[in-house]
Amino acid sequence: MLLRPAFEGFDVHYATTLEGFAERERLEKVHVLPDANRHRPLRTIACAWTCWNVIRSIRPHYIVTTGALPGLTCGLIGRLFGARTIWVDSIANSERLSMSGQFAGHFAALSVTQWEHLAHDGSPAFHGALL
Repeated sequence: MLLRPAFEGFDVHYATTLEGFAERERLEKVHVLPDANRHRPLRTIACAWTCWNVIRSIRPHYIVTTGALPGLTCGLIGRLFGARTIWVDSIANSERLSMSGQFAGHFAALSVTQWEHLAHDGSPAFHGALL
């Protein structure tokens, strides 16, 4: 939500794994995805199916994510529909890029890290931290 002001004036949809997120943040265009990770393969299938349906109906131009596997899934599926992904690796990963962040670097139009020492050879790039 720290990036929210950057999107003012745009038609923004939010995707989250958190029930009640829309109400808490007072947002209207919110899509709830099944939470998934590499240890829950069946949830990954459910997440991918939901991502596919959301992206197919919205047809976004860009996908901006700070997420883990659900965000990665949205980025990959979005690419199939022509969307460009901007990946912001989690601030929680201060020692190395997240596994999803490492993979996202191969397909994202822009991949950034919030830790200067993790930036190398231009990808991921470092432009400052959100916190």
